[in-house]
Amino acid sequence: MSDGSIDFRRVLEHSPNPYLLLDADLHISWANHAYLAAVGRELDDIAGSHVFDAFPGAGESHHLIESSFERVLETGEPDEIAHLKYDIPNASGGMDAHIWSTTQVPILDDSGAVRYILQHPVQITKIEQRDTASVVRRAEAVEQRWRGATKELERLRALLEQAPGFVAVLAGPEHRFVMSNAAYRRLIGERDLDGKSVAEALPEIAEQGFVDILDKVMETGEPYFGRREKVMLKSGEHDELRERHLEFIFQPISGPDRFDGVLVQGYDVTEEVLAEDSQRILINELNHRVKNTLAVVQGLAQQSFKGDKQNPQLDIFVERLAALASAHSLLTERRWESADLRTIVRGALEATAGTQQSRYTLDGPDIRLEPQPAVALSMVIHELSTNAVKYGAFSTDDGSVDIQWSFEAGEDGGTLILDWRESGGPSVATPDRTGFGSRLIQRGLGTPGSRTAIEYLPDGLHCRLEGKLCL
Repeated sequence: MSDGSIDFRRVLEHSPNPYLLLDADLHISWANHAYLAAVGRELDDIAGSHVFDAFPGAGESHHLIESSFERVLETGEPDEIAHLKYDIPNASGGMDAHIWSTTQVPILDDSGAVRYILQHPVQITKIEQRDTASVVRRAEAVEQRWRGATKELERLRALLEQAPGFVAVLAGPEHRFVMSNAAYRRLIGERDLDGKSVAEALPEIAEQGFVDILDKVMETGEPYFGRREKVMLKSGEHDELRERHLEFIFQPISGPDRFDGVLVQGYDVTEEVLAEDSQRILINELNHRVKNTLAVVQGLAQQSFKGDKQNPQLDIFVERLAALASAHSLLTERRWESADLRTIVRGALEATAGTQQSRYTLDGPDIRLEPQPAVALSMVIHELSTNAVKYGAFSTDDGSVDIQWSFEAGEDGGTLILDWRESGGPSVATPDRTGFGSRLIQRGLGTPGSRTAIEYLPDGLHCRLEGKLCL
């Protein structure tokens, strides 16, 4: 040793502490005298053998030490087992019970990969048998708690891995990936994320300003909600950008050991957004075609009666077409899902009685109607207001109409009740005959159980509509 170097193998050979050296494939490379004495073996008998061939095990003990070796190989960090029951073969062919406390230390090569594992087992069998060391019992309790926590962590990881939504955990001010589940990895094209920052792993995300958002979340401690947000993502390392629409949250998290980071959780709703866009295009096209058809019908009617320009029936027909087109347009704005009752009534009134709101009052709760009753109600209000302009409250300067509605909830929806009351107009009387308009009013909402009652009172006409709604 004149050159100043130290022969560490010789040092370990003379150490009273047992040491075992394994290669990266868990084959035995070397063991010192203390180790060989502890296990009752010769180096020539076990050298080159796989550690579990030389020392076979089974059950929980085998799983514990095998998992410890795997963690060392995966992380390049030491791993410890405080309390391990692992039997050793004896000279007579049987098995001797032993209890160990063992440490596995990685030895890395120049590239940082694990080349060897140096195991340092301490035999605590006799100490435990004497039952004189409470520290051993505490070590066993700690080991059992650690084992339980590890199982819970593995179970949680398995659940997150199979979750339908994407999940990732980012740590530190650089937002480095700690974990990501399968859905997240699929979303970003299975790119390598481990230990990388968001800017390194997903540069297109940084260019779109999301790293700045993550910085703000960390700074303020306030979550950020992305509502169907458009995000341009690569499907792989060299693929072109593709448009995705995401519902997500950046949730700031903090924990023990000064851990600060962001939980990313959400869903890819691209298919839903595209489907809604397609539906919107189809509805707009349908609306355009229907309006064209109504215009054609209106033109045919006017051509058919062009020699009789003062025909009042033609005017009524054209007005009904306009009311139908108005209801159709309102539903189109709502993508044919539903329409607001108040908006329907006001639209039909303004088309006939004008925009003077002092001529009518509207009172009732907010109710949304399905397309069929929405169109039916629009046509009924149009007929009532047309009659009011010609014969009722709107035919005088002082007349007005009071419109009230209510909703009685039931098991399968409920009942809508709407009252139309005219006042201040001329006296009204029951007509001698009923036309198409009267029959249209009598149909009411066109829903099951619909009823319409019309009273020709001295103060003015009263019409009551009732109809079942499914809300």
